[in-house]
Amino acid sequence: MRFAVPFLLALASPLPAAPFTVEETGAGFATLAGAVAAVGDRTATIRIAPGRYGDCVVQIAGRITYRAERPLTAIFDGGICEGKAVLVLRGRGAVVDGLVFRNLRVADGNGAGIRIERGPLSVANSLFRDSEEGILGGGDDPASDIVIDRSTFIGLGRCDRGLACAHSIYLSAFRSVTVRRSRFEQGQGGHYVKSRSPRILIADCSFDDSQGRATNYMIDLPEGAVGRIERNIFVQGADKDNHAALIAVAAESRRNPSAGLEVVRNRAQQVSSAAWPTSLIADWSGSPKAVEGNMLGGRIDPYLAIKPETPSFTARVKRRLYGYAIRFRDWLAG
Repeated sequence: MRFAVPFLLALASPLPAAPFTVEETGAGFATLAGAVAAVGDRTATIRIAPGRYGDCVVQIAGRITYRAERPLTAIFDGGICEGKAVLVLRGRGAVVDGLVFRNLRVADGNGAGIRIERGPLSVANSLFRDSEEGILGGGDDPASDIVIDRSTFIGLGRCDRGLACAHSIYLSAFRSVTVRRSRFEQGQGGHYVKSRSPRILIADCSFDDSQGRATNYMIDLPEGAVGRIERNIFVQGADKDNHAALIAVAAESRRNPSAGLEVVRNRAQQVSSAAWPTSLIADWSGSPKAVEGNMLGGRIDPYLAIKPETPSFTARVKRRLYGYAIRFRDWLAG
């Protein structure tokens, strides 16, 4: 009988709480995939307890909020689904709040915290670091909006191994892309933000490239866009793959109208060891922009208009095929 009391106490002790809880039902799950499967095509919030997880999930239905119980204490470290990301999203919508994504790499060089294939998507209060991509959008979704707010992107991107470059954020042709109150730093190649959306808002962000390595543009709108880039802080570093500009517009094509794009009230400077002249904007679109009220360092010109050359027939065919190839690659990625 001397074992009876400890045995009874063990029975009375609560079991460890499951790390993933569906808020609407109170049901707990040992894996993120189990919680997502339980939600199905409903609208629900999955609360995630503090901890480090190797989980990943493919969301194919429902509107799901993935929320840390305490911001930045739920850490997804290294887990990858479908050779893509921790969260592969193609349901009816998703919200990500307070999560950490880190150490994400895959064979094709595009390991991401979030792979958004169907929107809408809202990301807030989250951290992406030391991976190939932070957020990658594969496949076009012209009916959905992407919103990123109060989030941090550190040590992301790559441009090596003979593979297409990866970026801190790379989004295909969603209806609109909004990035607000977020921080970008220590890029490891590629761009900090690249978007093919026809509408863009990037506001109140900081882009600190002072410790970047082989980076390119801070913001790349390769097919053009309208909207606003305002009240951001840019610091261009010295280790650049391309130091011609901080923002590029329509460098690949003029698929989206760019007339009236506003680039206003930003602050930009270079580190002291960056000895070259550069431009706040390099613009291939040939359309007027509102570039006003920006405070620029001594070697930074406000605007560089690049006149597109009139290509030969062969060059036009090659460019068109290249454009198709890029879009086909993005479609396959989705």
